[in-house]
Amino acid sequence: MALPLNLATDEGSPDWLNKGDNAWQLTAATLVGMQSVPGLVILYGSIVKKKWAVNSAFMALYAFAAVLICWVGWGYQMAFGDKFIPFLGQPDVALDQKFLLRRTFVGYLPNATMVYFQFVFAAITLILIAGALLGRMNFHAWMIFVPLWLTFSYTITAYSIWCPTGWLYKKGIIDYSGGYVIHLSSGVAGFTAAFWQVGPRTNKDRERFPPNNILLMLAGAGLLWMGWTGFNGGDPYTVSVDASLAVLNTHVCTATSLLVWLLLDIIFFGKPSVIGAIQGMITGLVCITPAAGVVQGWAAIIMGMLSGSIPWYTMMVLHKKISFLKHVDDTMAIFHTHAIAGSLGGILTGIFAEPKLCRIFYLVPEILFVVFTNVIMTSIICVVIKFVVPLRLSEEQLSTGDDAIHGEEAYALWGDGEKYQSRHNSFYTADQEIPQSTKSAGAGGQVEMA
Repeated sequence: MALPLNLATDEGSPDWLNKGDNAWQLTAATLVGMQSVPGLVILYGSIVKKKWAVNSAFMALYAFAAVLICWVGWGYQMAFGDKFIPFLGQPDVALDQKFLLRRTFVGYLPNATMVYFQFVFAAITLILIAGALLGRMNFHAWMIFVPLWLTFSYTITAYSIWCPTGWLYKKGIIDYSGGYVIHLSSGVAGFTAAFWQVGPRTNKDRERFPPNNILLMLAGAGLLWMGWTGFNGGDPYTVSVDASLAVLNTHVCTATSLLVWLLLDIIFFGKPSVIGAIQGMITGLVCITPAAGVVQGWAAIIMGMLSGSIPWYTMMVLHKKISFLKHVDDTMAIFHTHAIAGSLGGILTGIFAEPKLCRIFYLVPEILFVVFTNVIMTSIICVVIKFVVPLRLSEEQLSTGDDAIHGEEAYALWGDGEKYQSRHNSFYTADQEIPQSTKSAGAGGQVEMA
């Protein structure tokens, strides 16, 4: 019997392609991309002091663009291509039509879809590292750091854990959607760079660093949370019951974690902190990530309770007591919300993974390799960059913020922004006279023509 026309195979729809899976994978990838742009762009730009809003948001936007070019240039093949060494693939481009239209290594998808899907995960990992370095890292150093870290750190862990020829993949490690590759890696890398390379913010910024816009901060956090539907729901690479379970577990764990963190803030500090609730949301999202599709719903609740309490304790108690931790200025507490929560999620995956669900996915976790790789590679990369440009902003730039770095500021509070007008948003420089016809434009924007 002949297939309906919409299911018939042709050159653009080969017999191995599952249209439903491909449509969901592209949607899931876009949801993950929106976690970064605009999600973390908004969150970073609003959770910092006003003077750091532009620089913080732009670090995220730059990383998103730079990672994509590096990813299609050589990164994807190093992470998912042919074996080069046991923990790394061969560098090669991912732009050739024949390659992009071929079936990928898993699922009923073309390589083009997989390249895009894996790119958004790589991009958000770099953006999470930025969260530990906001408010003092030299932007030019960040521009160099992004391609180097992607190339020499991210690709190693991604290949080892996610690629079918990777050595940890062959051992049966479970990292359902990036608890190790993304969250543990970014937490350790950010902590390492902040500890002994970039250094802390100024004392004034460390003592008081209020968000410049809490409502926007909540909007960015909301995009991050909802985008996680694609983050965990896309990793079975198919429209399946496992994907549905992963999505539900993700939101159940996250809601539980947020509420537990909020209750702890109320009990010990007397007030329901909005920033605290967002931190609890993030730890819940991170903790469930390595387990999302391989645990039952009741386990997601328990994981949420633990992710809302253990990282709370390490951040609010231990970080203030242990001198080593106090020395490290981790702006967004990435170490606690991602490294601690990601490790916790990996350990709990080993405890709660349901055997039947594991047959749908994989087995048993590992942590030390990811920590070692990121400490060593991040340290080497930072040392190399210091020979080219300073990792840290100058004292004058640290004092001034966005205007000293970019010549732009986030908010025009006085004089409608004339003082901080960028050369890029006007046809005229400061010493050029604006034509009279333009000056006479009315409130509606109409220019009177001669």
